[in-house]
Amino acid sequence: MSFGDIAGLVAAAAFLILVFFLAVPLLKLGGVLDEARRGIRESVDSITPTLEETHVTVTEANKQLERLDTITSNVADVTTNVSSLVSLTAATVGGPLIKIAGFTAAVKAGIGSLRAEEKTAGAVKRGATTPKAPKPGKPTLGRSAAARR
Repeated sequence: MSFGDIAGLVAAAAFLILVFFLAVPLLKLGGVLDEARRGIRESVDSITPTLEETHVTVTEANKQLERLDTITSNVADVTTNVSSLVSLTAATVGGPLIKIAGFTAAVKAGIGSLRAEEKTAGAVKRGATTPKAPKPGKPTLGRSAAARR
């Protein structure tokens, strides 16, 4: 065996050791990738039923929203009808009520003026005079402002 053969054997042994040290991390990496593949498969298997349940839930929620939309449109129609009814009632009843209120105010004013005339006529028959107007500069309610001080 020559020196070149020995050097080749040493190089081959070094290469074999290098391959061995590189093979160990590659085998571990392969195990990690297998675990990752297994974890992803389990996740997909557990997510699929959840997604199906979510789909059913969303479908049912959409059905309820359609029903709610129908109810909301019906409520809007009823509100419009009630508003029209209130306007019609106000127009029908409001005009006559205003006329009745005006008539009542006129009757009240007429009765008030009749009573005033009766009081004046009764006072004249008894010989009473009409009250005199206060003189300017004289206080009308008793003491003057200067006397109150």
